[in-house]
Amino acid sequence: MFLKTEFFSPRTCCLMASVALVVLAGCSSGPPGHGAEVTTGGMATPSPSAANDTVRPRDHDAPPAAPARAADASVPDAALGMLAYADRLRLMPPAALGPEVARLGELSSPAAQLQLALALSQLRQLPELIRAQELLARVLGNASAEAQPLQPLARLLAARYGEQRRLEEQLEKQTQQVRELQRKLDQSNERLEALKAIERSLTSRPAAPATPARRRPPAP
Repeated sequence: MFLKTEFFSPRTCCLMASVALVVLAGCSSGPPGHGAEVTTGGMATPSPSAANDTVRPRDHDAPPAAPARAADASVPDAALGMLAYADRLRLMPPAALGPEVARLGELSSPAAQLQLALALSQLRQLPELIRAQELLARVLGNASAEAQPLQPLARLLAARYGEQRRLEEQLEKQTQQVRELQRKLDQSNERLEALKAIERSLTSRPAAPATPARRRPPAP
């Protein structure tokens, strides 16, 4: 059963038509999409997803990463070979060190001078250690391309040999002091033995016989 339009007034019909238009407009428009603004009380409010897009920095806006540090330079092959030679010298018997020192003494290259310094340090003698320091000074003062890779190792050995020389000189000084004390002690012992010998000789002599006392003649 349909309602007849004559039961409604013209004003009521206009109001119903306006409501129908509003309903149809609301149905035709979908929900706000990504980044759409919602109108509340006459003020535009951005959607949460749009706010996140605004706050989050883009990839191309990020600061560039710090460059990686360059790797340290590797140890030169000449220094590695010299360290291997020093290890061989450490295992070499004392009888073989003399010929090795004589062989290296005939060479004049910076590498041979450094090897000779290493060999001399194995002899454990102060004069040979001083000679090794002189050879290291020659290597450090050499500006050739062959000597430059060996100079850091020569500088390290020079500092080590300097400390070793100081200890050797201190030990030699203490040894001389002990020898001097021993010499004085021996002299004192000799004097003491001489005094004991004199005392023994005095006690071993036979005692002289006692002379009888002369009797006085009787008085007249």
